[in-house]
Amino acid sequence: MALLQQRLTQKGFNYRVVNASVSGDTTRTGLNRLADALQQHQPAIVIVALGGNDGLRGLPFSEIEASLTGIIQLSQQHTTDVLLAGVRLPPNYGAFYNTRFAALFQQLSDTYQVALVPKLLNQVADHPELMQADGIHPTAAAQPQILENVWPHLTPLLAAQQASH
Repeated sequence: MALLQQRLTQKGFNYRVVNASVSGDTTRTGLNRLADALQQHQPAIVIVALGGNDGLRGLPFSEIEASLTGIIQLSQQHTTDVLLAGVRLPPNYGAFYNTRFAALFQQLSDTYQVALVPKLLNQVADHPELMQADGIHPTAAAQPQILENVWPHLTPLLAAQQASH
């Protein structure tokens, strides 16, 4: 979050970054907390990087989709732009499950016309030195690359917000 705040300031975007995430959140728990967070922070843009814990727990795709849909719709009802971050699962979940899991994010992006970071951990997940011992979570050293993965998809939302104010 600090790197994102620095980049925003450096590029002249007057936004305050708020990390409303909770470690271990599923899409359902994120959805349950969202209304309060939207009310409290009144964000212009919400970056949604949820779903990994759902996948790791083997939750049904229908439940993941319903919760992410709720997050997107609730955010849009608050006139908040959404940037959906495609998260990954470890390869041991199998090609079919992983492909279907990734397709869910693209489908939601298309359906609700929200921006998508297709692979949040692009150029991170395949580098063991950038991942924690669990092989799932990135290290602090991975944060600059994650920012580079997010930035091109966030910039159009920032520019549109700036133009409308």
